Amino acid sequence: MTKDFIGYRALTDAALRGVVREALKRAEKQGLIGAHHFRLTFKTHFPGVEIPDFLREQYPEEMTIIIQHQFWGLKVKENHFEVTLTFRKIPATLAIPFHALTAFVDPGVQFGLQFQPEETDGGKAADVPAIAAVPPSEAKASPAEEDKPAEKVVAPGEVVSLDSFRKK
Repeated sequence: MTKDFIGYRALTDAALRGVVREALKRAEKQGLIGAHHFRLTFKTHFPGVEIPDFLREQYPEEMTIIIQHQFWGLKVKENHFEVTLTFRKIPATLAIPFHALTAFVDPGVQFGLQFQPEETDGGKAADVPAIAAVPPSEAKASPAEEDKPAEKVVAPGEVVSLDSFRKK
């Protein structure tokens, strides 16, 4: 295989994580409008993730949070976001780097992205994950499914046309 000196995977990753950042920035400034709400899945042990110990124990690998009705203090920075949610009737502020995300879904408008981190020799996620769009059928989530992490597996290097997922 020919070496990619331009780094298309990294460019695409940065662009799609930018979509997540901008969606969160809009929610930070104007709140969630209409049917919009976010389901974000992230690696709980990724460097920079700050969550309470009881959540890290309950979700040792991956956790999904929902930003919909009850969230406070959403702050979006360049490389991470912070949000306060309630767990066991106790408010907790989470800080999540964008590179820790493995999935972003807005079920209200059937939009989703999935990020598949690669493993490095040291077992930590690499800076350049593989990316895939989530088909609209998988972006929908019933209320019971919203607490479960996304499980779609995408083969590295699989090319996905975003046009094929657009509502017609």
